[in-house]
Amino acid sequence: MKLIVGLGNPGKKYEHTRHNMGFDVIDCFSDLAKIDIDKEAFKGMVGRGRVFDEDVYLLKPLTYMNLSGESVREIVSYFKIPLEDIIVIYDDMALEPGKIRLRLSGSSGGHKGMQNIIDNLSSQDIKRIRIGIGEPTFDTIDYVLSKPLKDERPLIDEAINNAVEALKVIIKNGFDSAMNKFN
Repeated sequence: MKLIVGLGNPGKKYEHTRHNMGFDVIDCFSDLAKIDIDKEAFKGMVGRGRVFDEDVYLLKPLTYMNLSGESVREIVSYFKIPLEDIIVIYDDMALEPGKIRLRLSGSSGGHKGMQNIIDNLSSQDIKRIRIGIGEPTFDTIDYVLSKPLKDERPLIDEAINNAVEALKVIIKNGFDSAMNKFN
């Protein structure tokens, strides 16, 4: 069983902002995998399905970004999901728009949503896909909560598509295989 978590903020005003890259990837992947994310549980929206003969849970925490770990901890605890079967997807200012990076573990790199997950699960050994949004050109909070610029949109869309493809490779062939292909 895999748990794939996309980080973002709930609500119409945050849709498709830089900080909601995780939600955008989950939405695209759920459409492709035909998994409805239609149940509110574990402080988030949850969907369950099968992808390449693997049980997969998709989670979009509704706790707002900085408390994402509460939602993740609840579903992990309820289903007894091992850390090695969790994948978290989120935005990263250290990467250029359009780039993605897969990591097996490590620090949050200053991302408060990822840090809250690390704190709630008491481990940095959490697989992740980071979506590049680029360095802020104005106030950091305003930057991450705004939509990408028109010239960035095609790059962001490509990164979202690459993250979806990476998820398919992870489920079918493992995380190392996806890292070799997408890093």
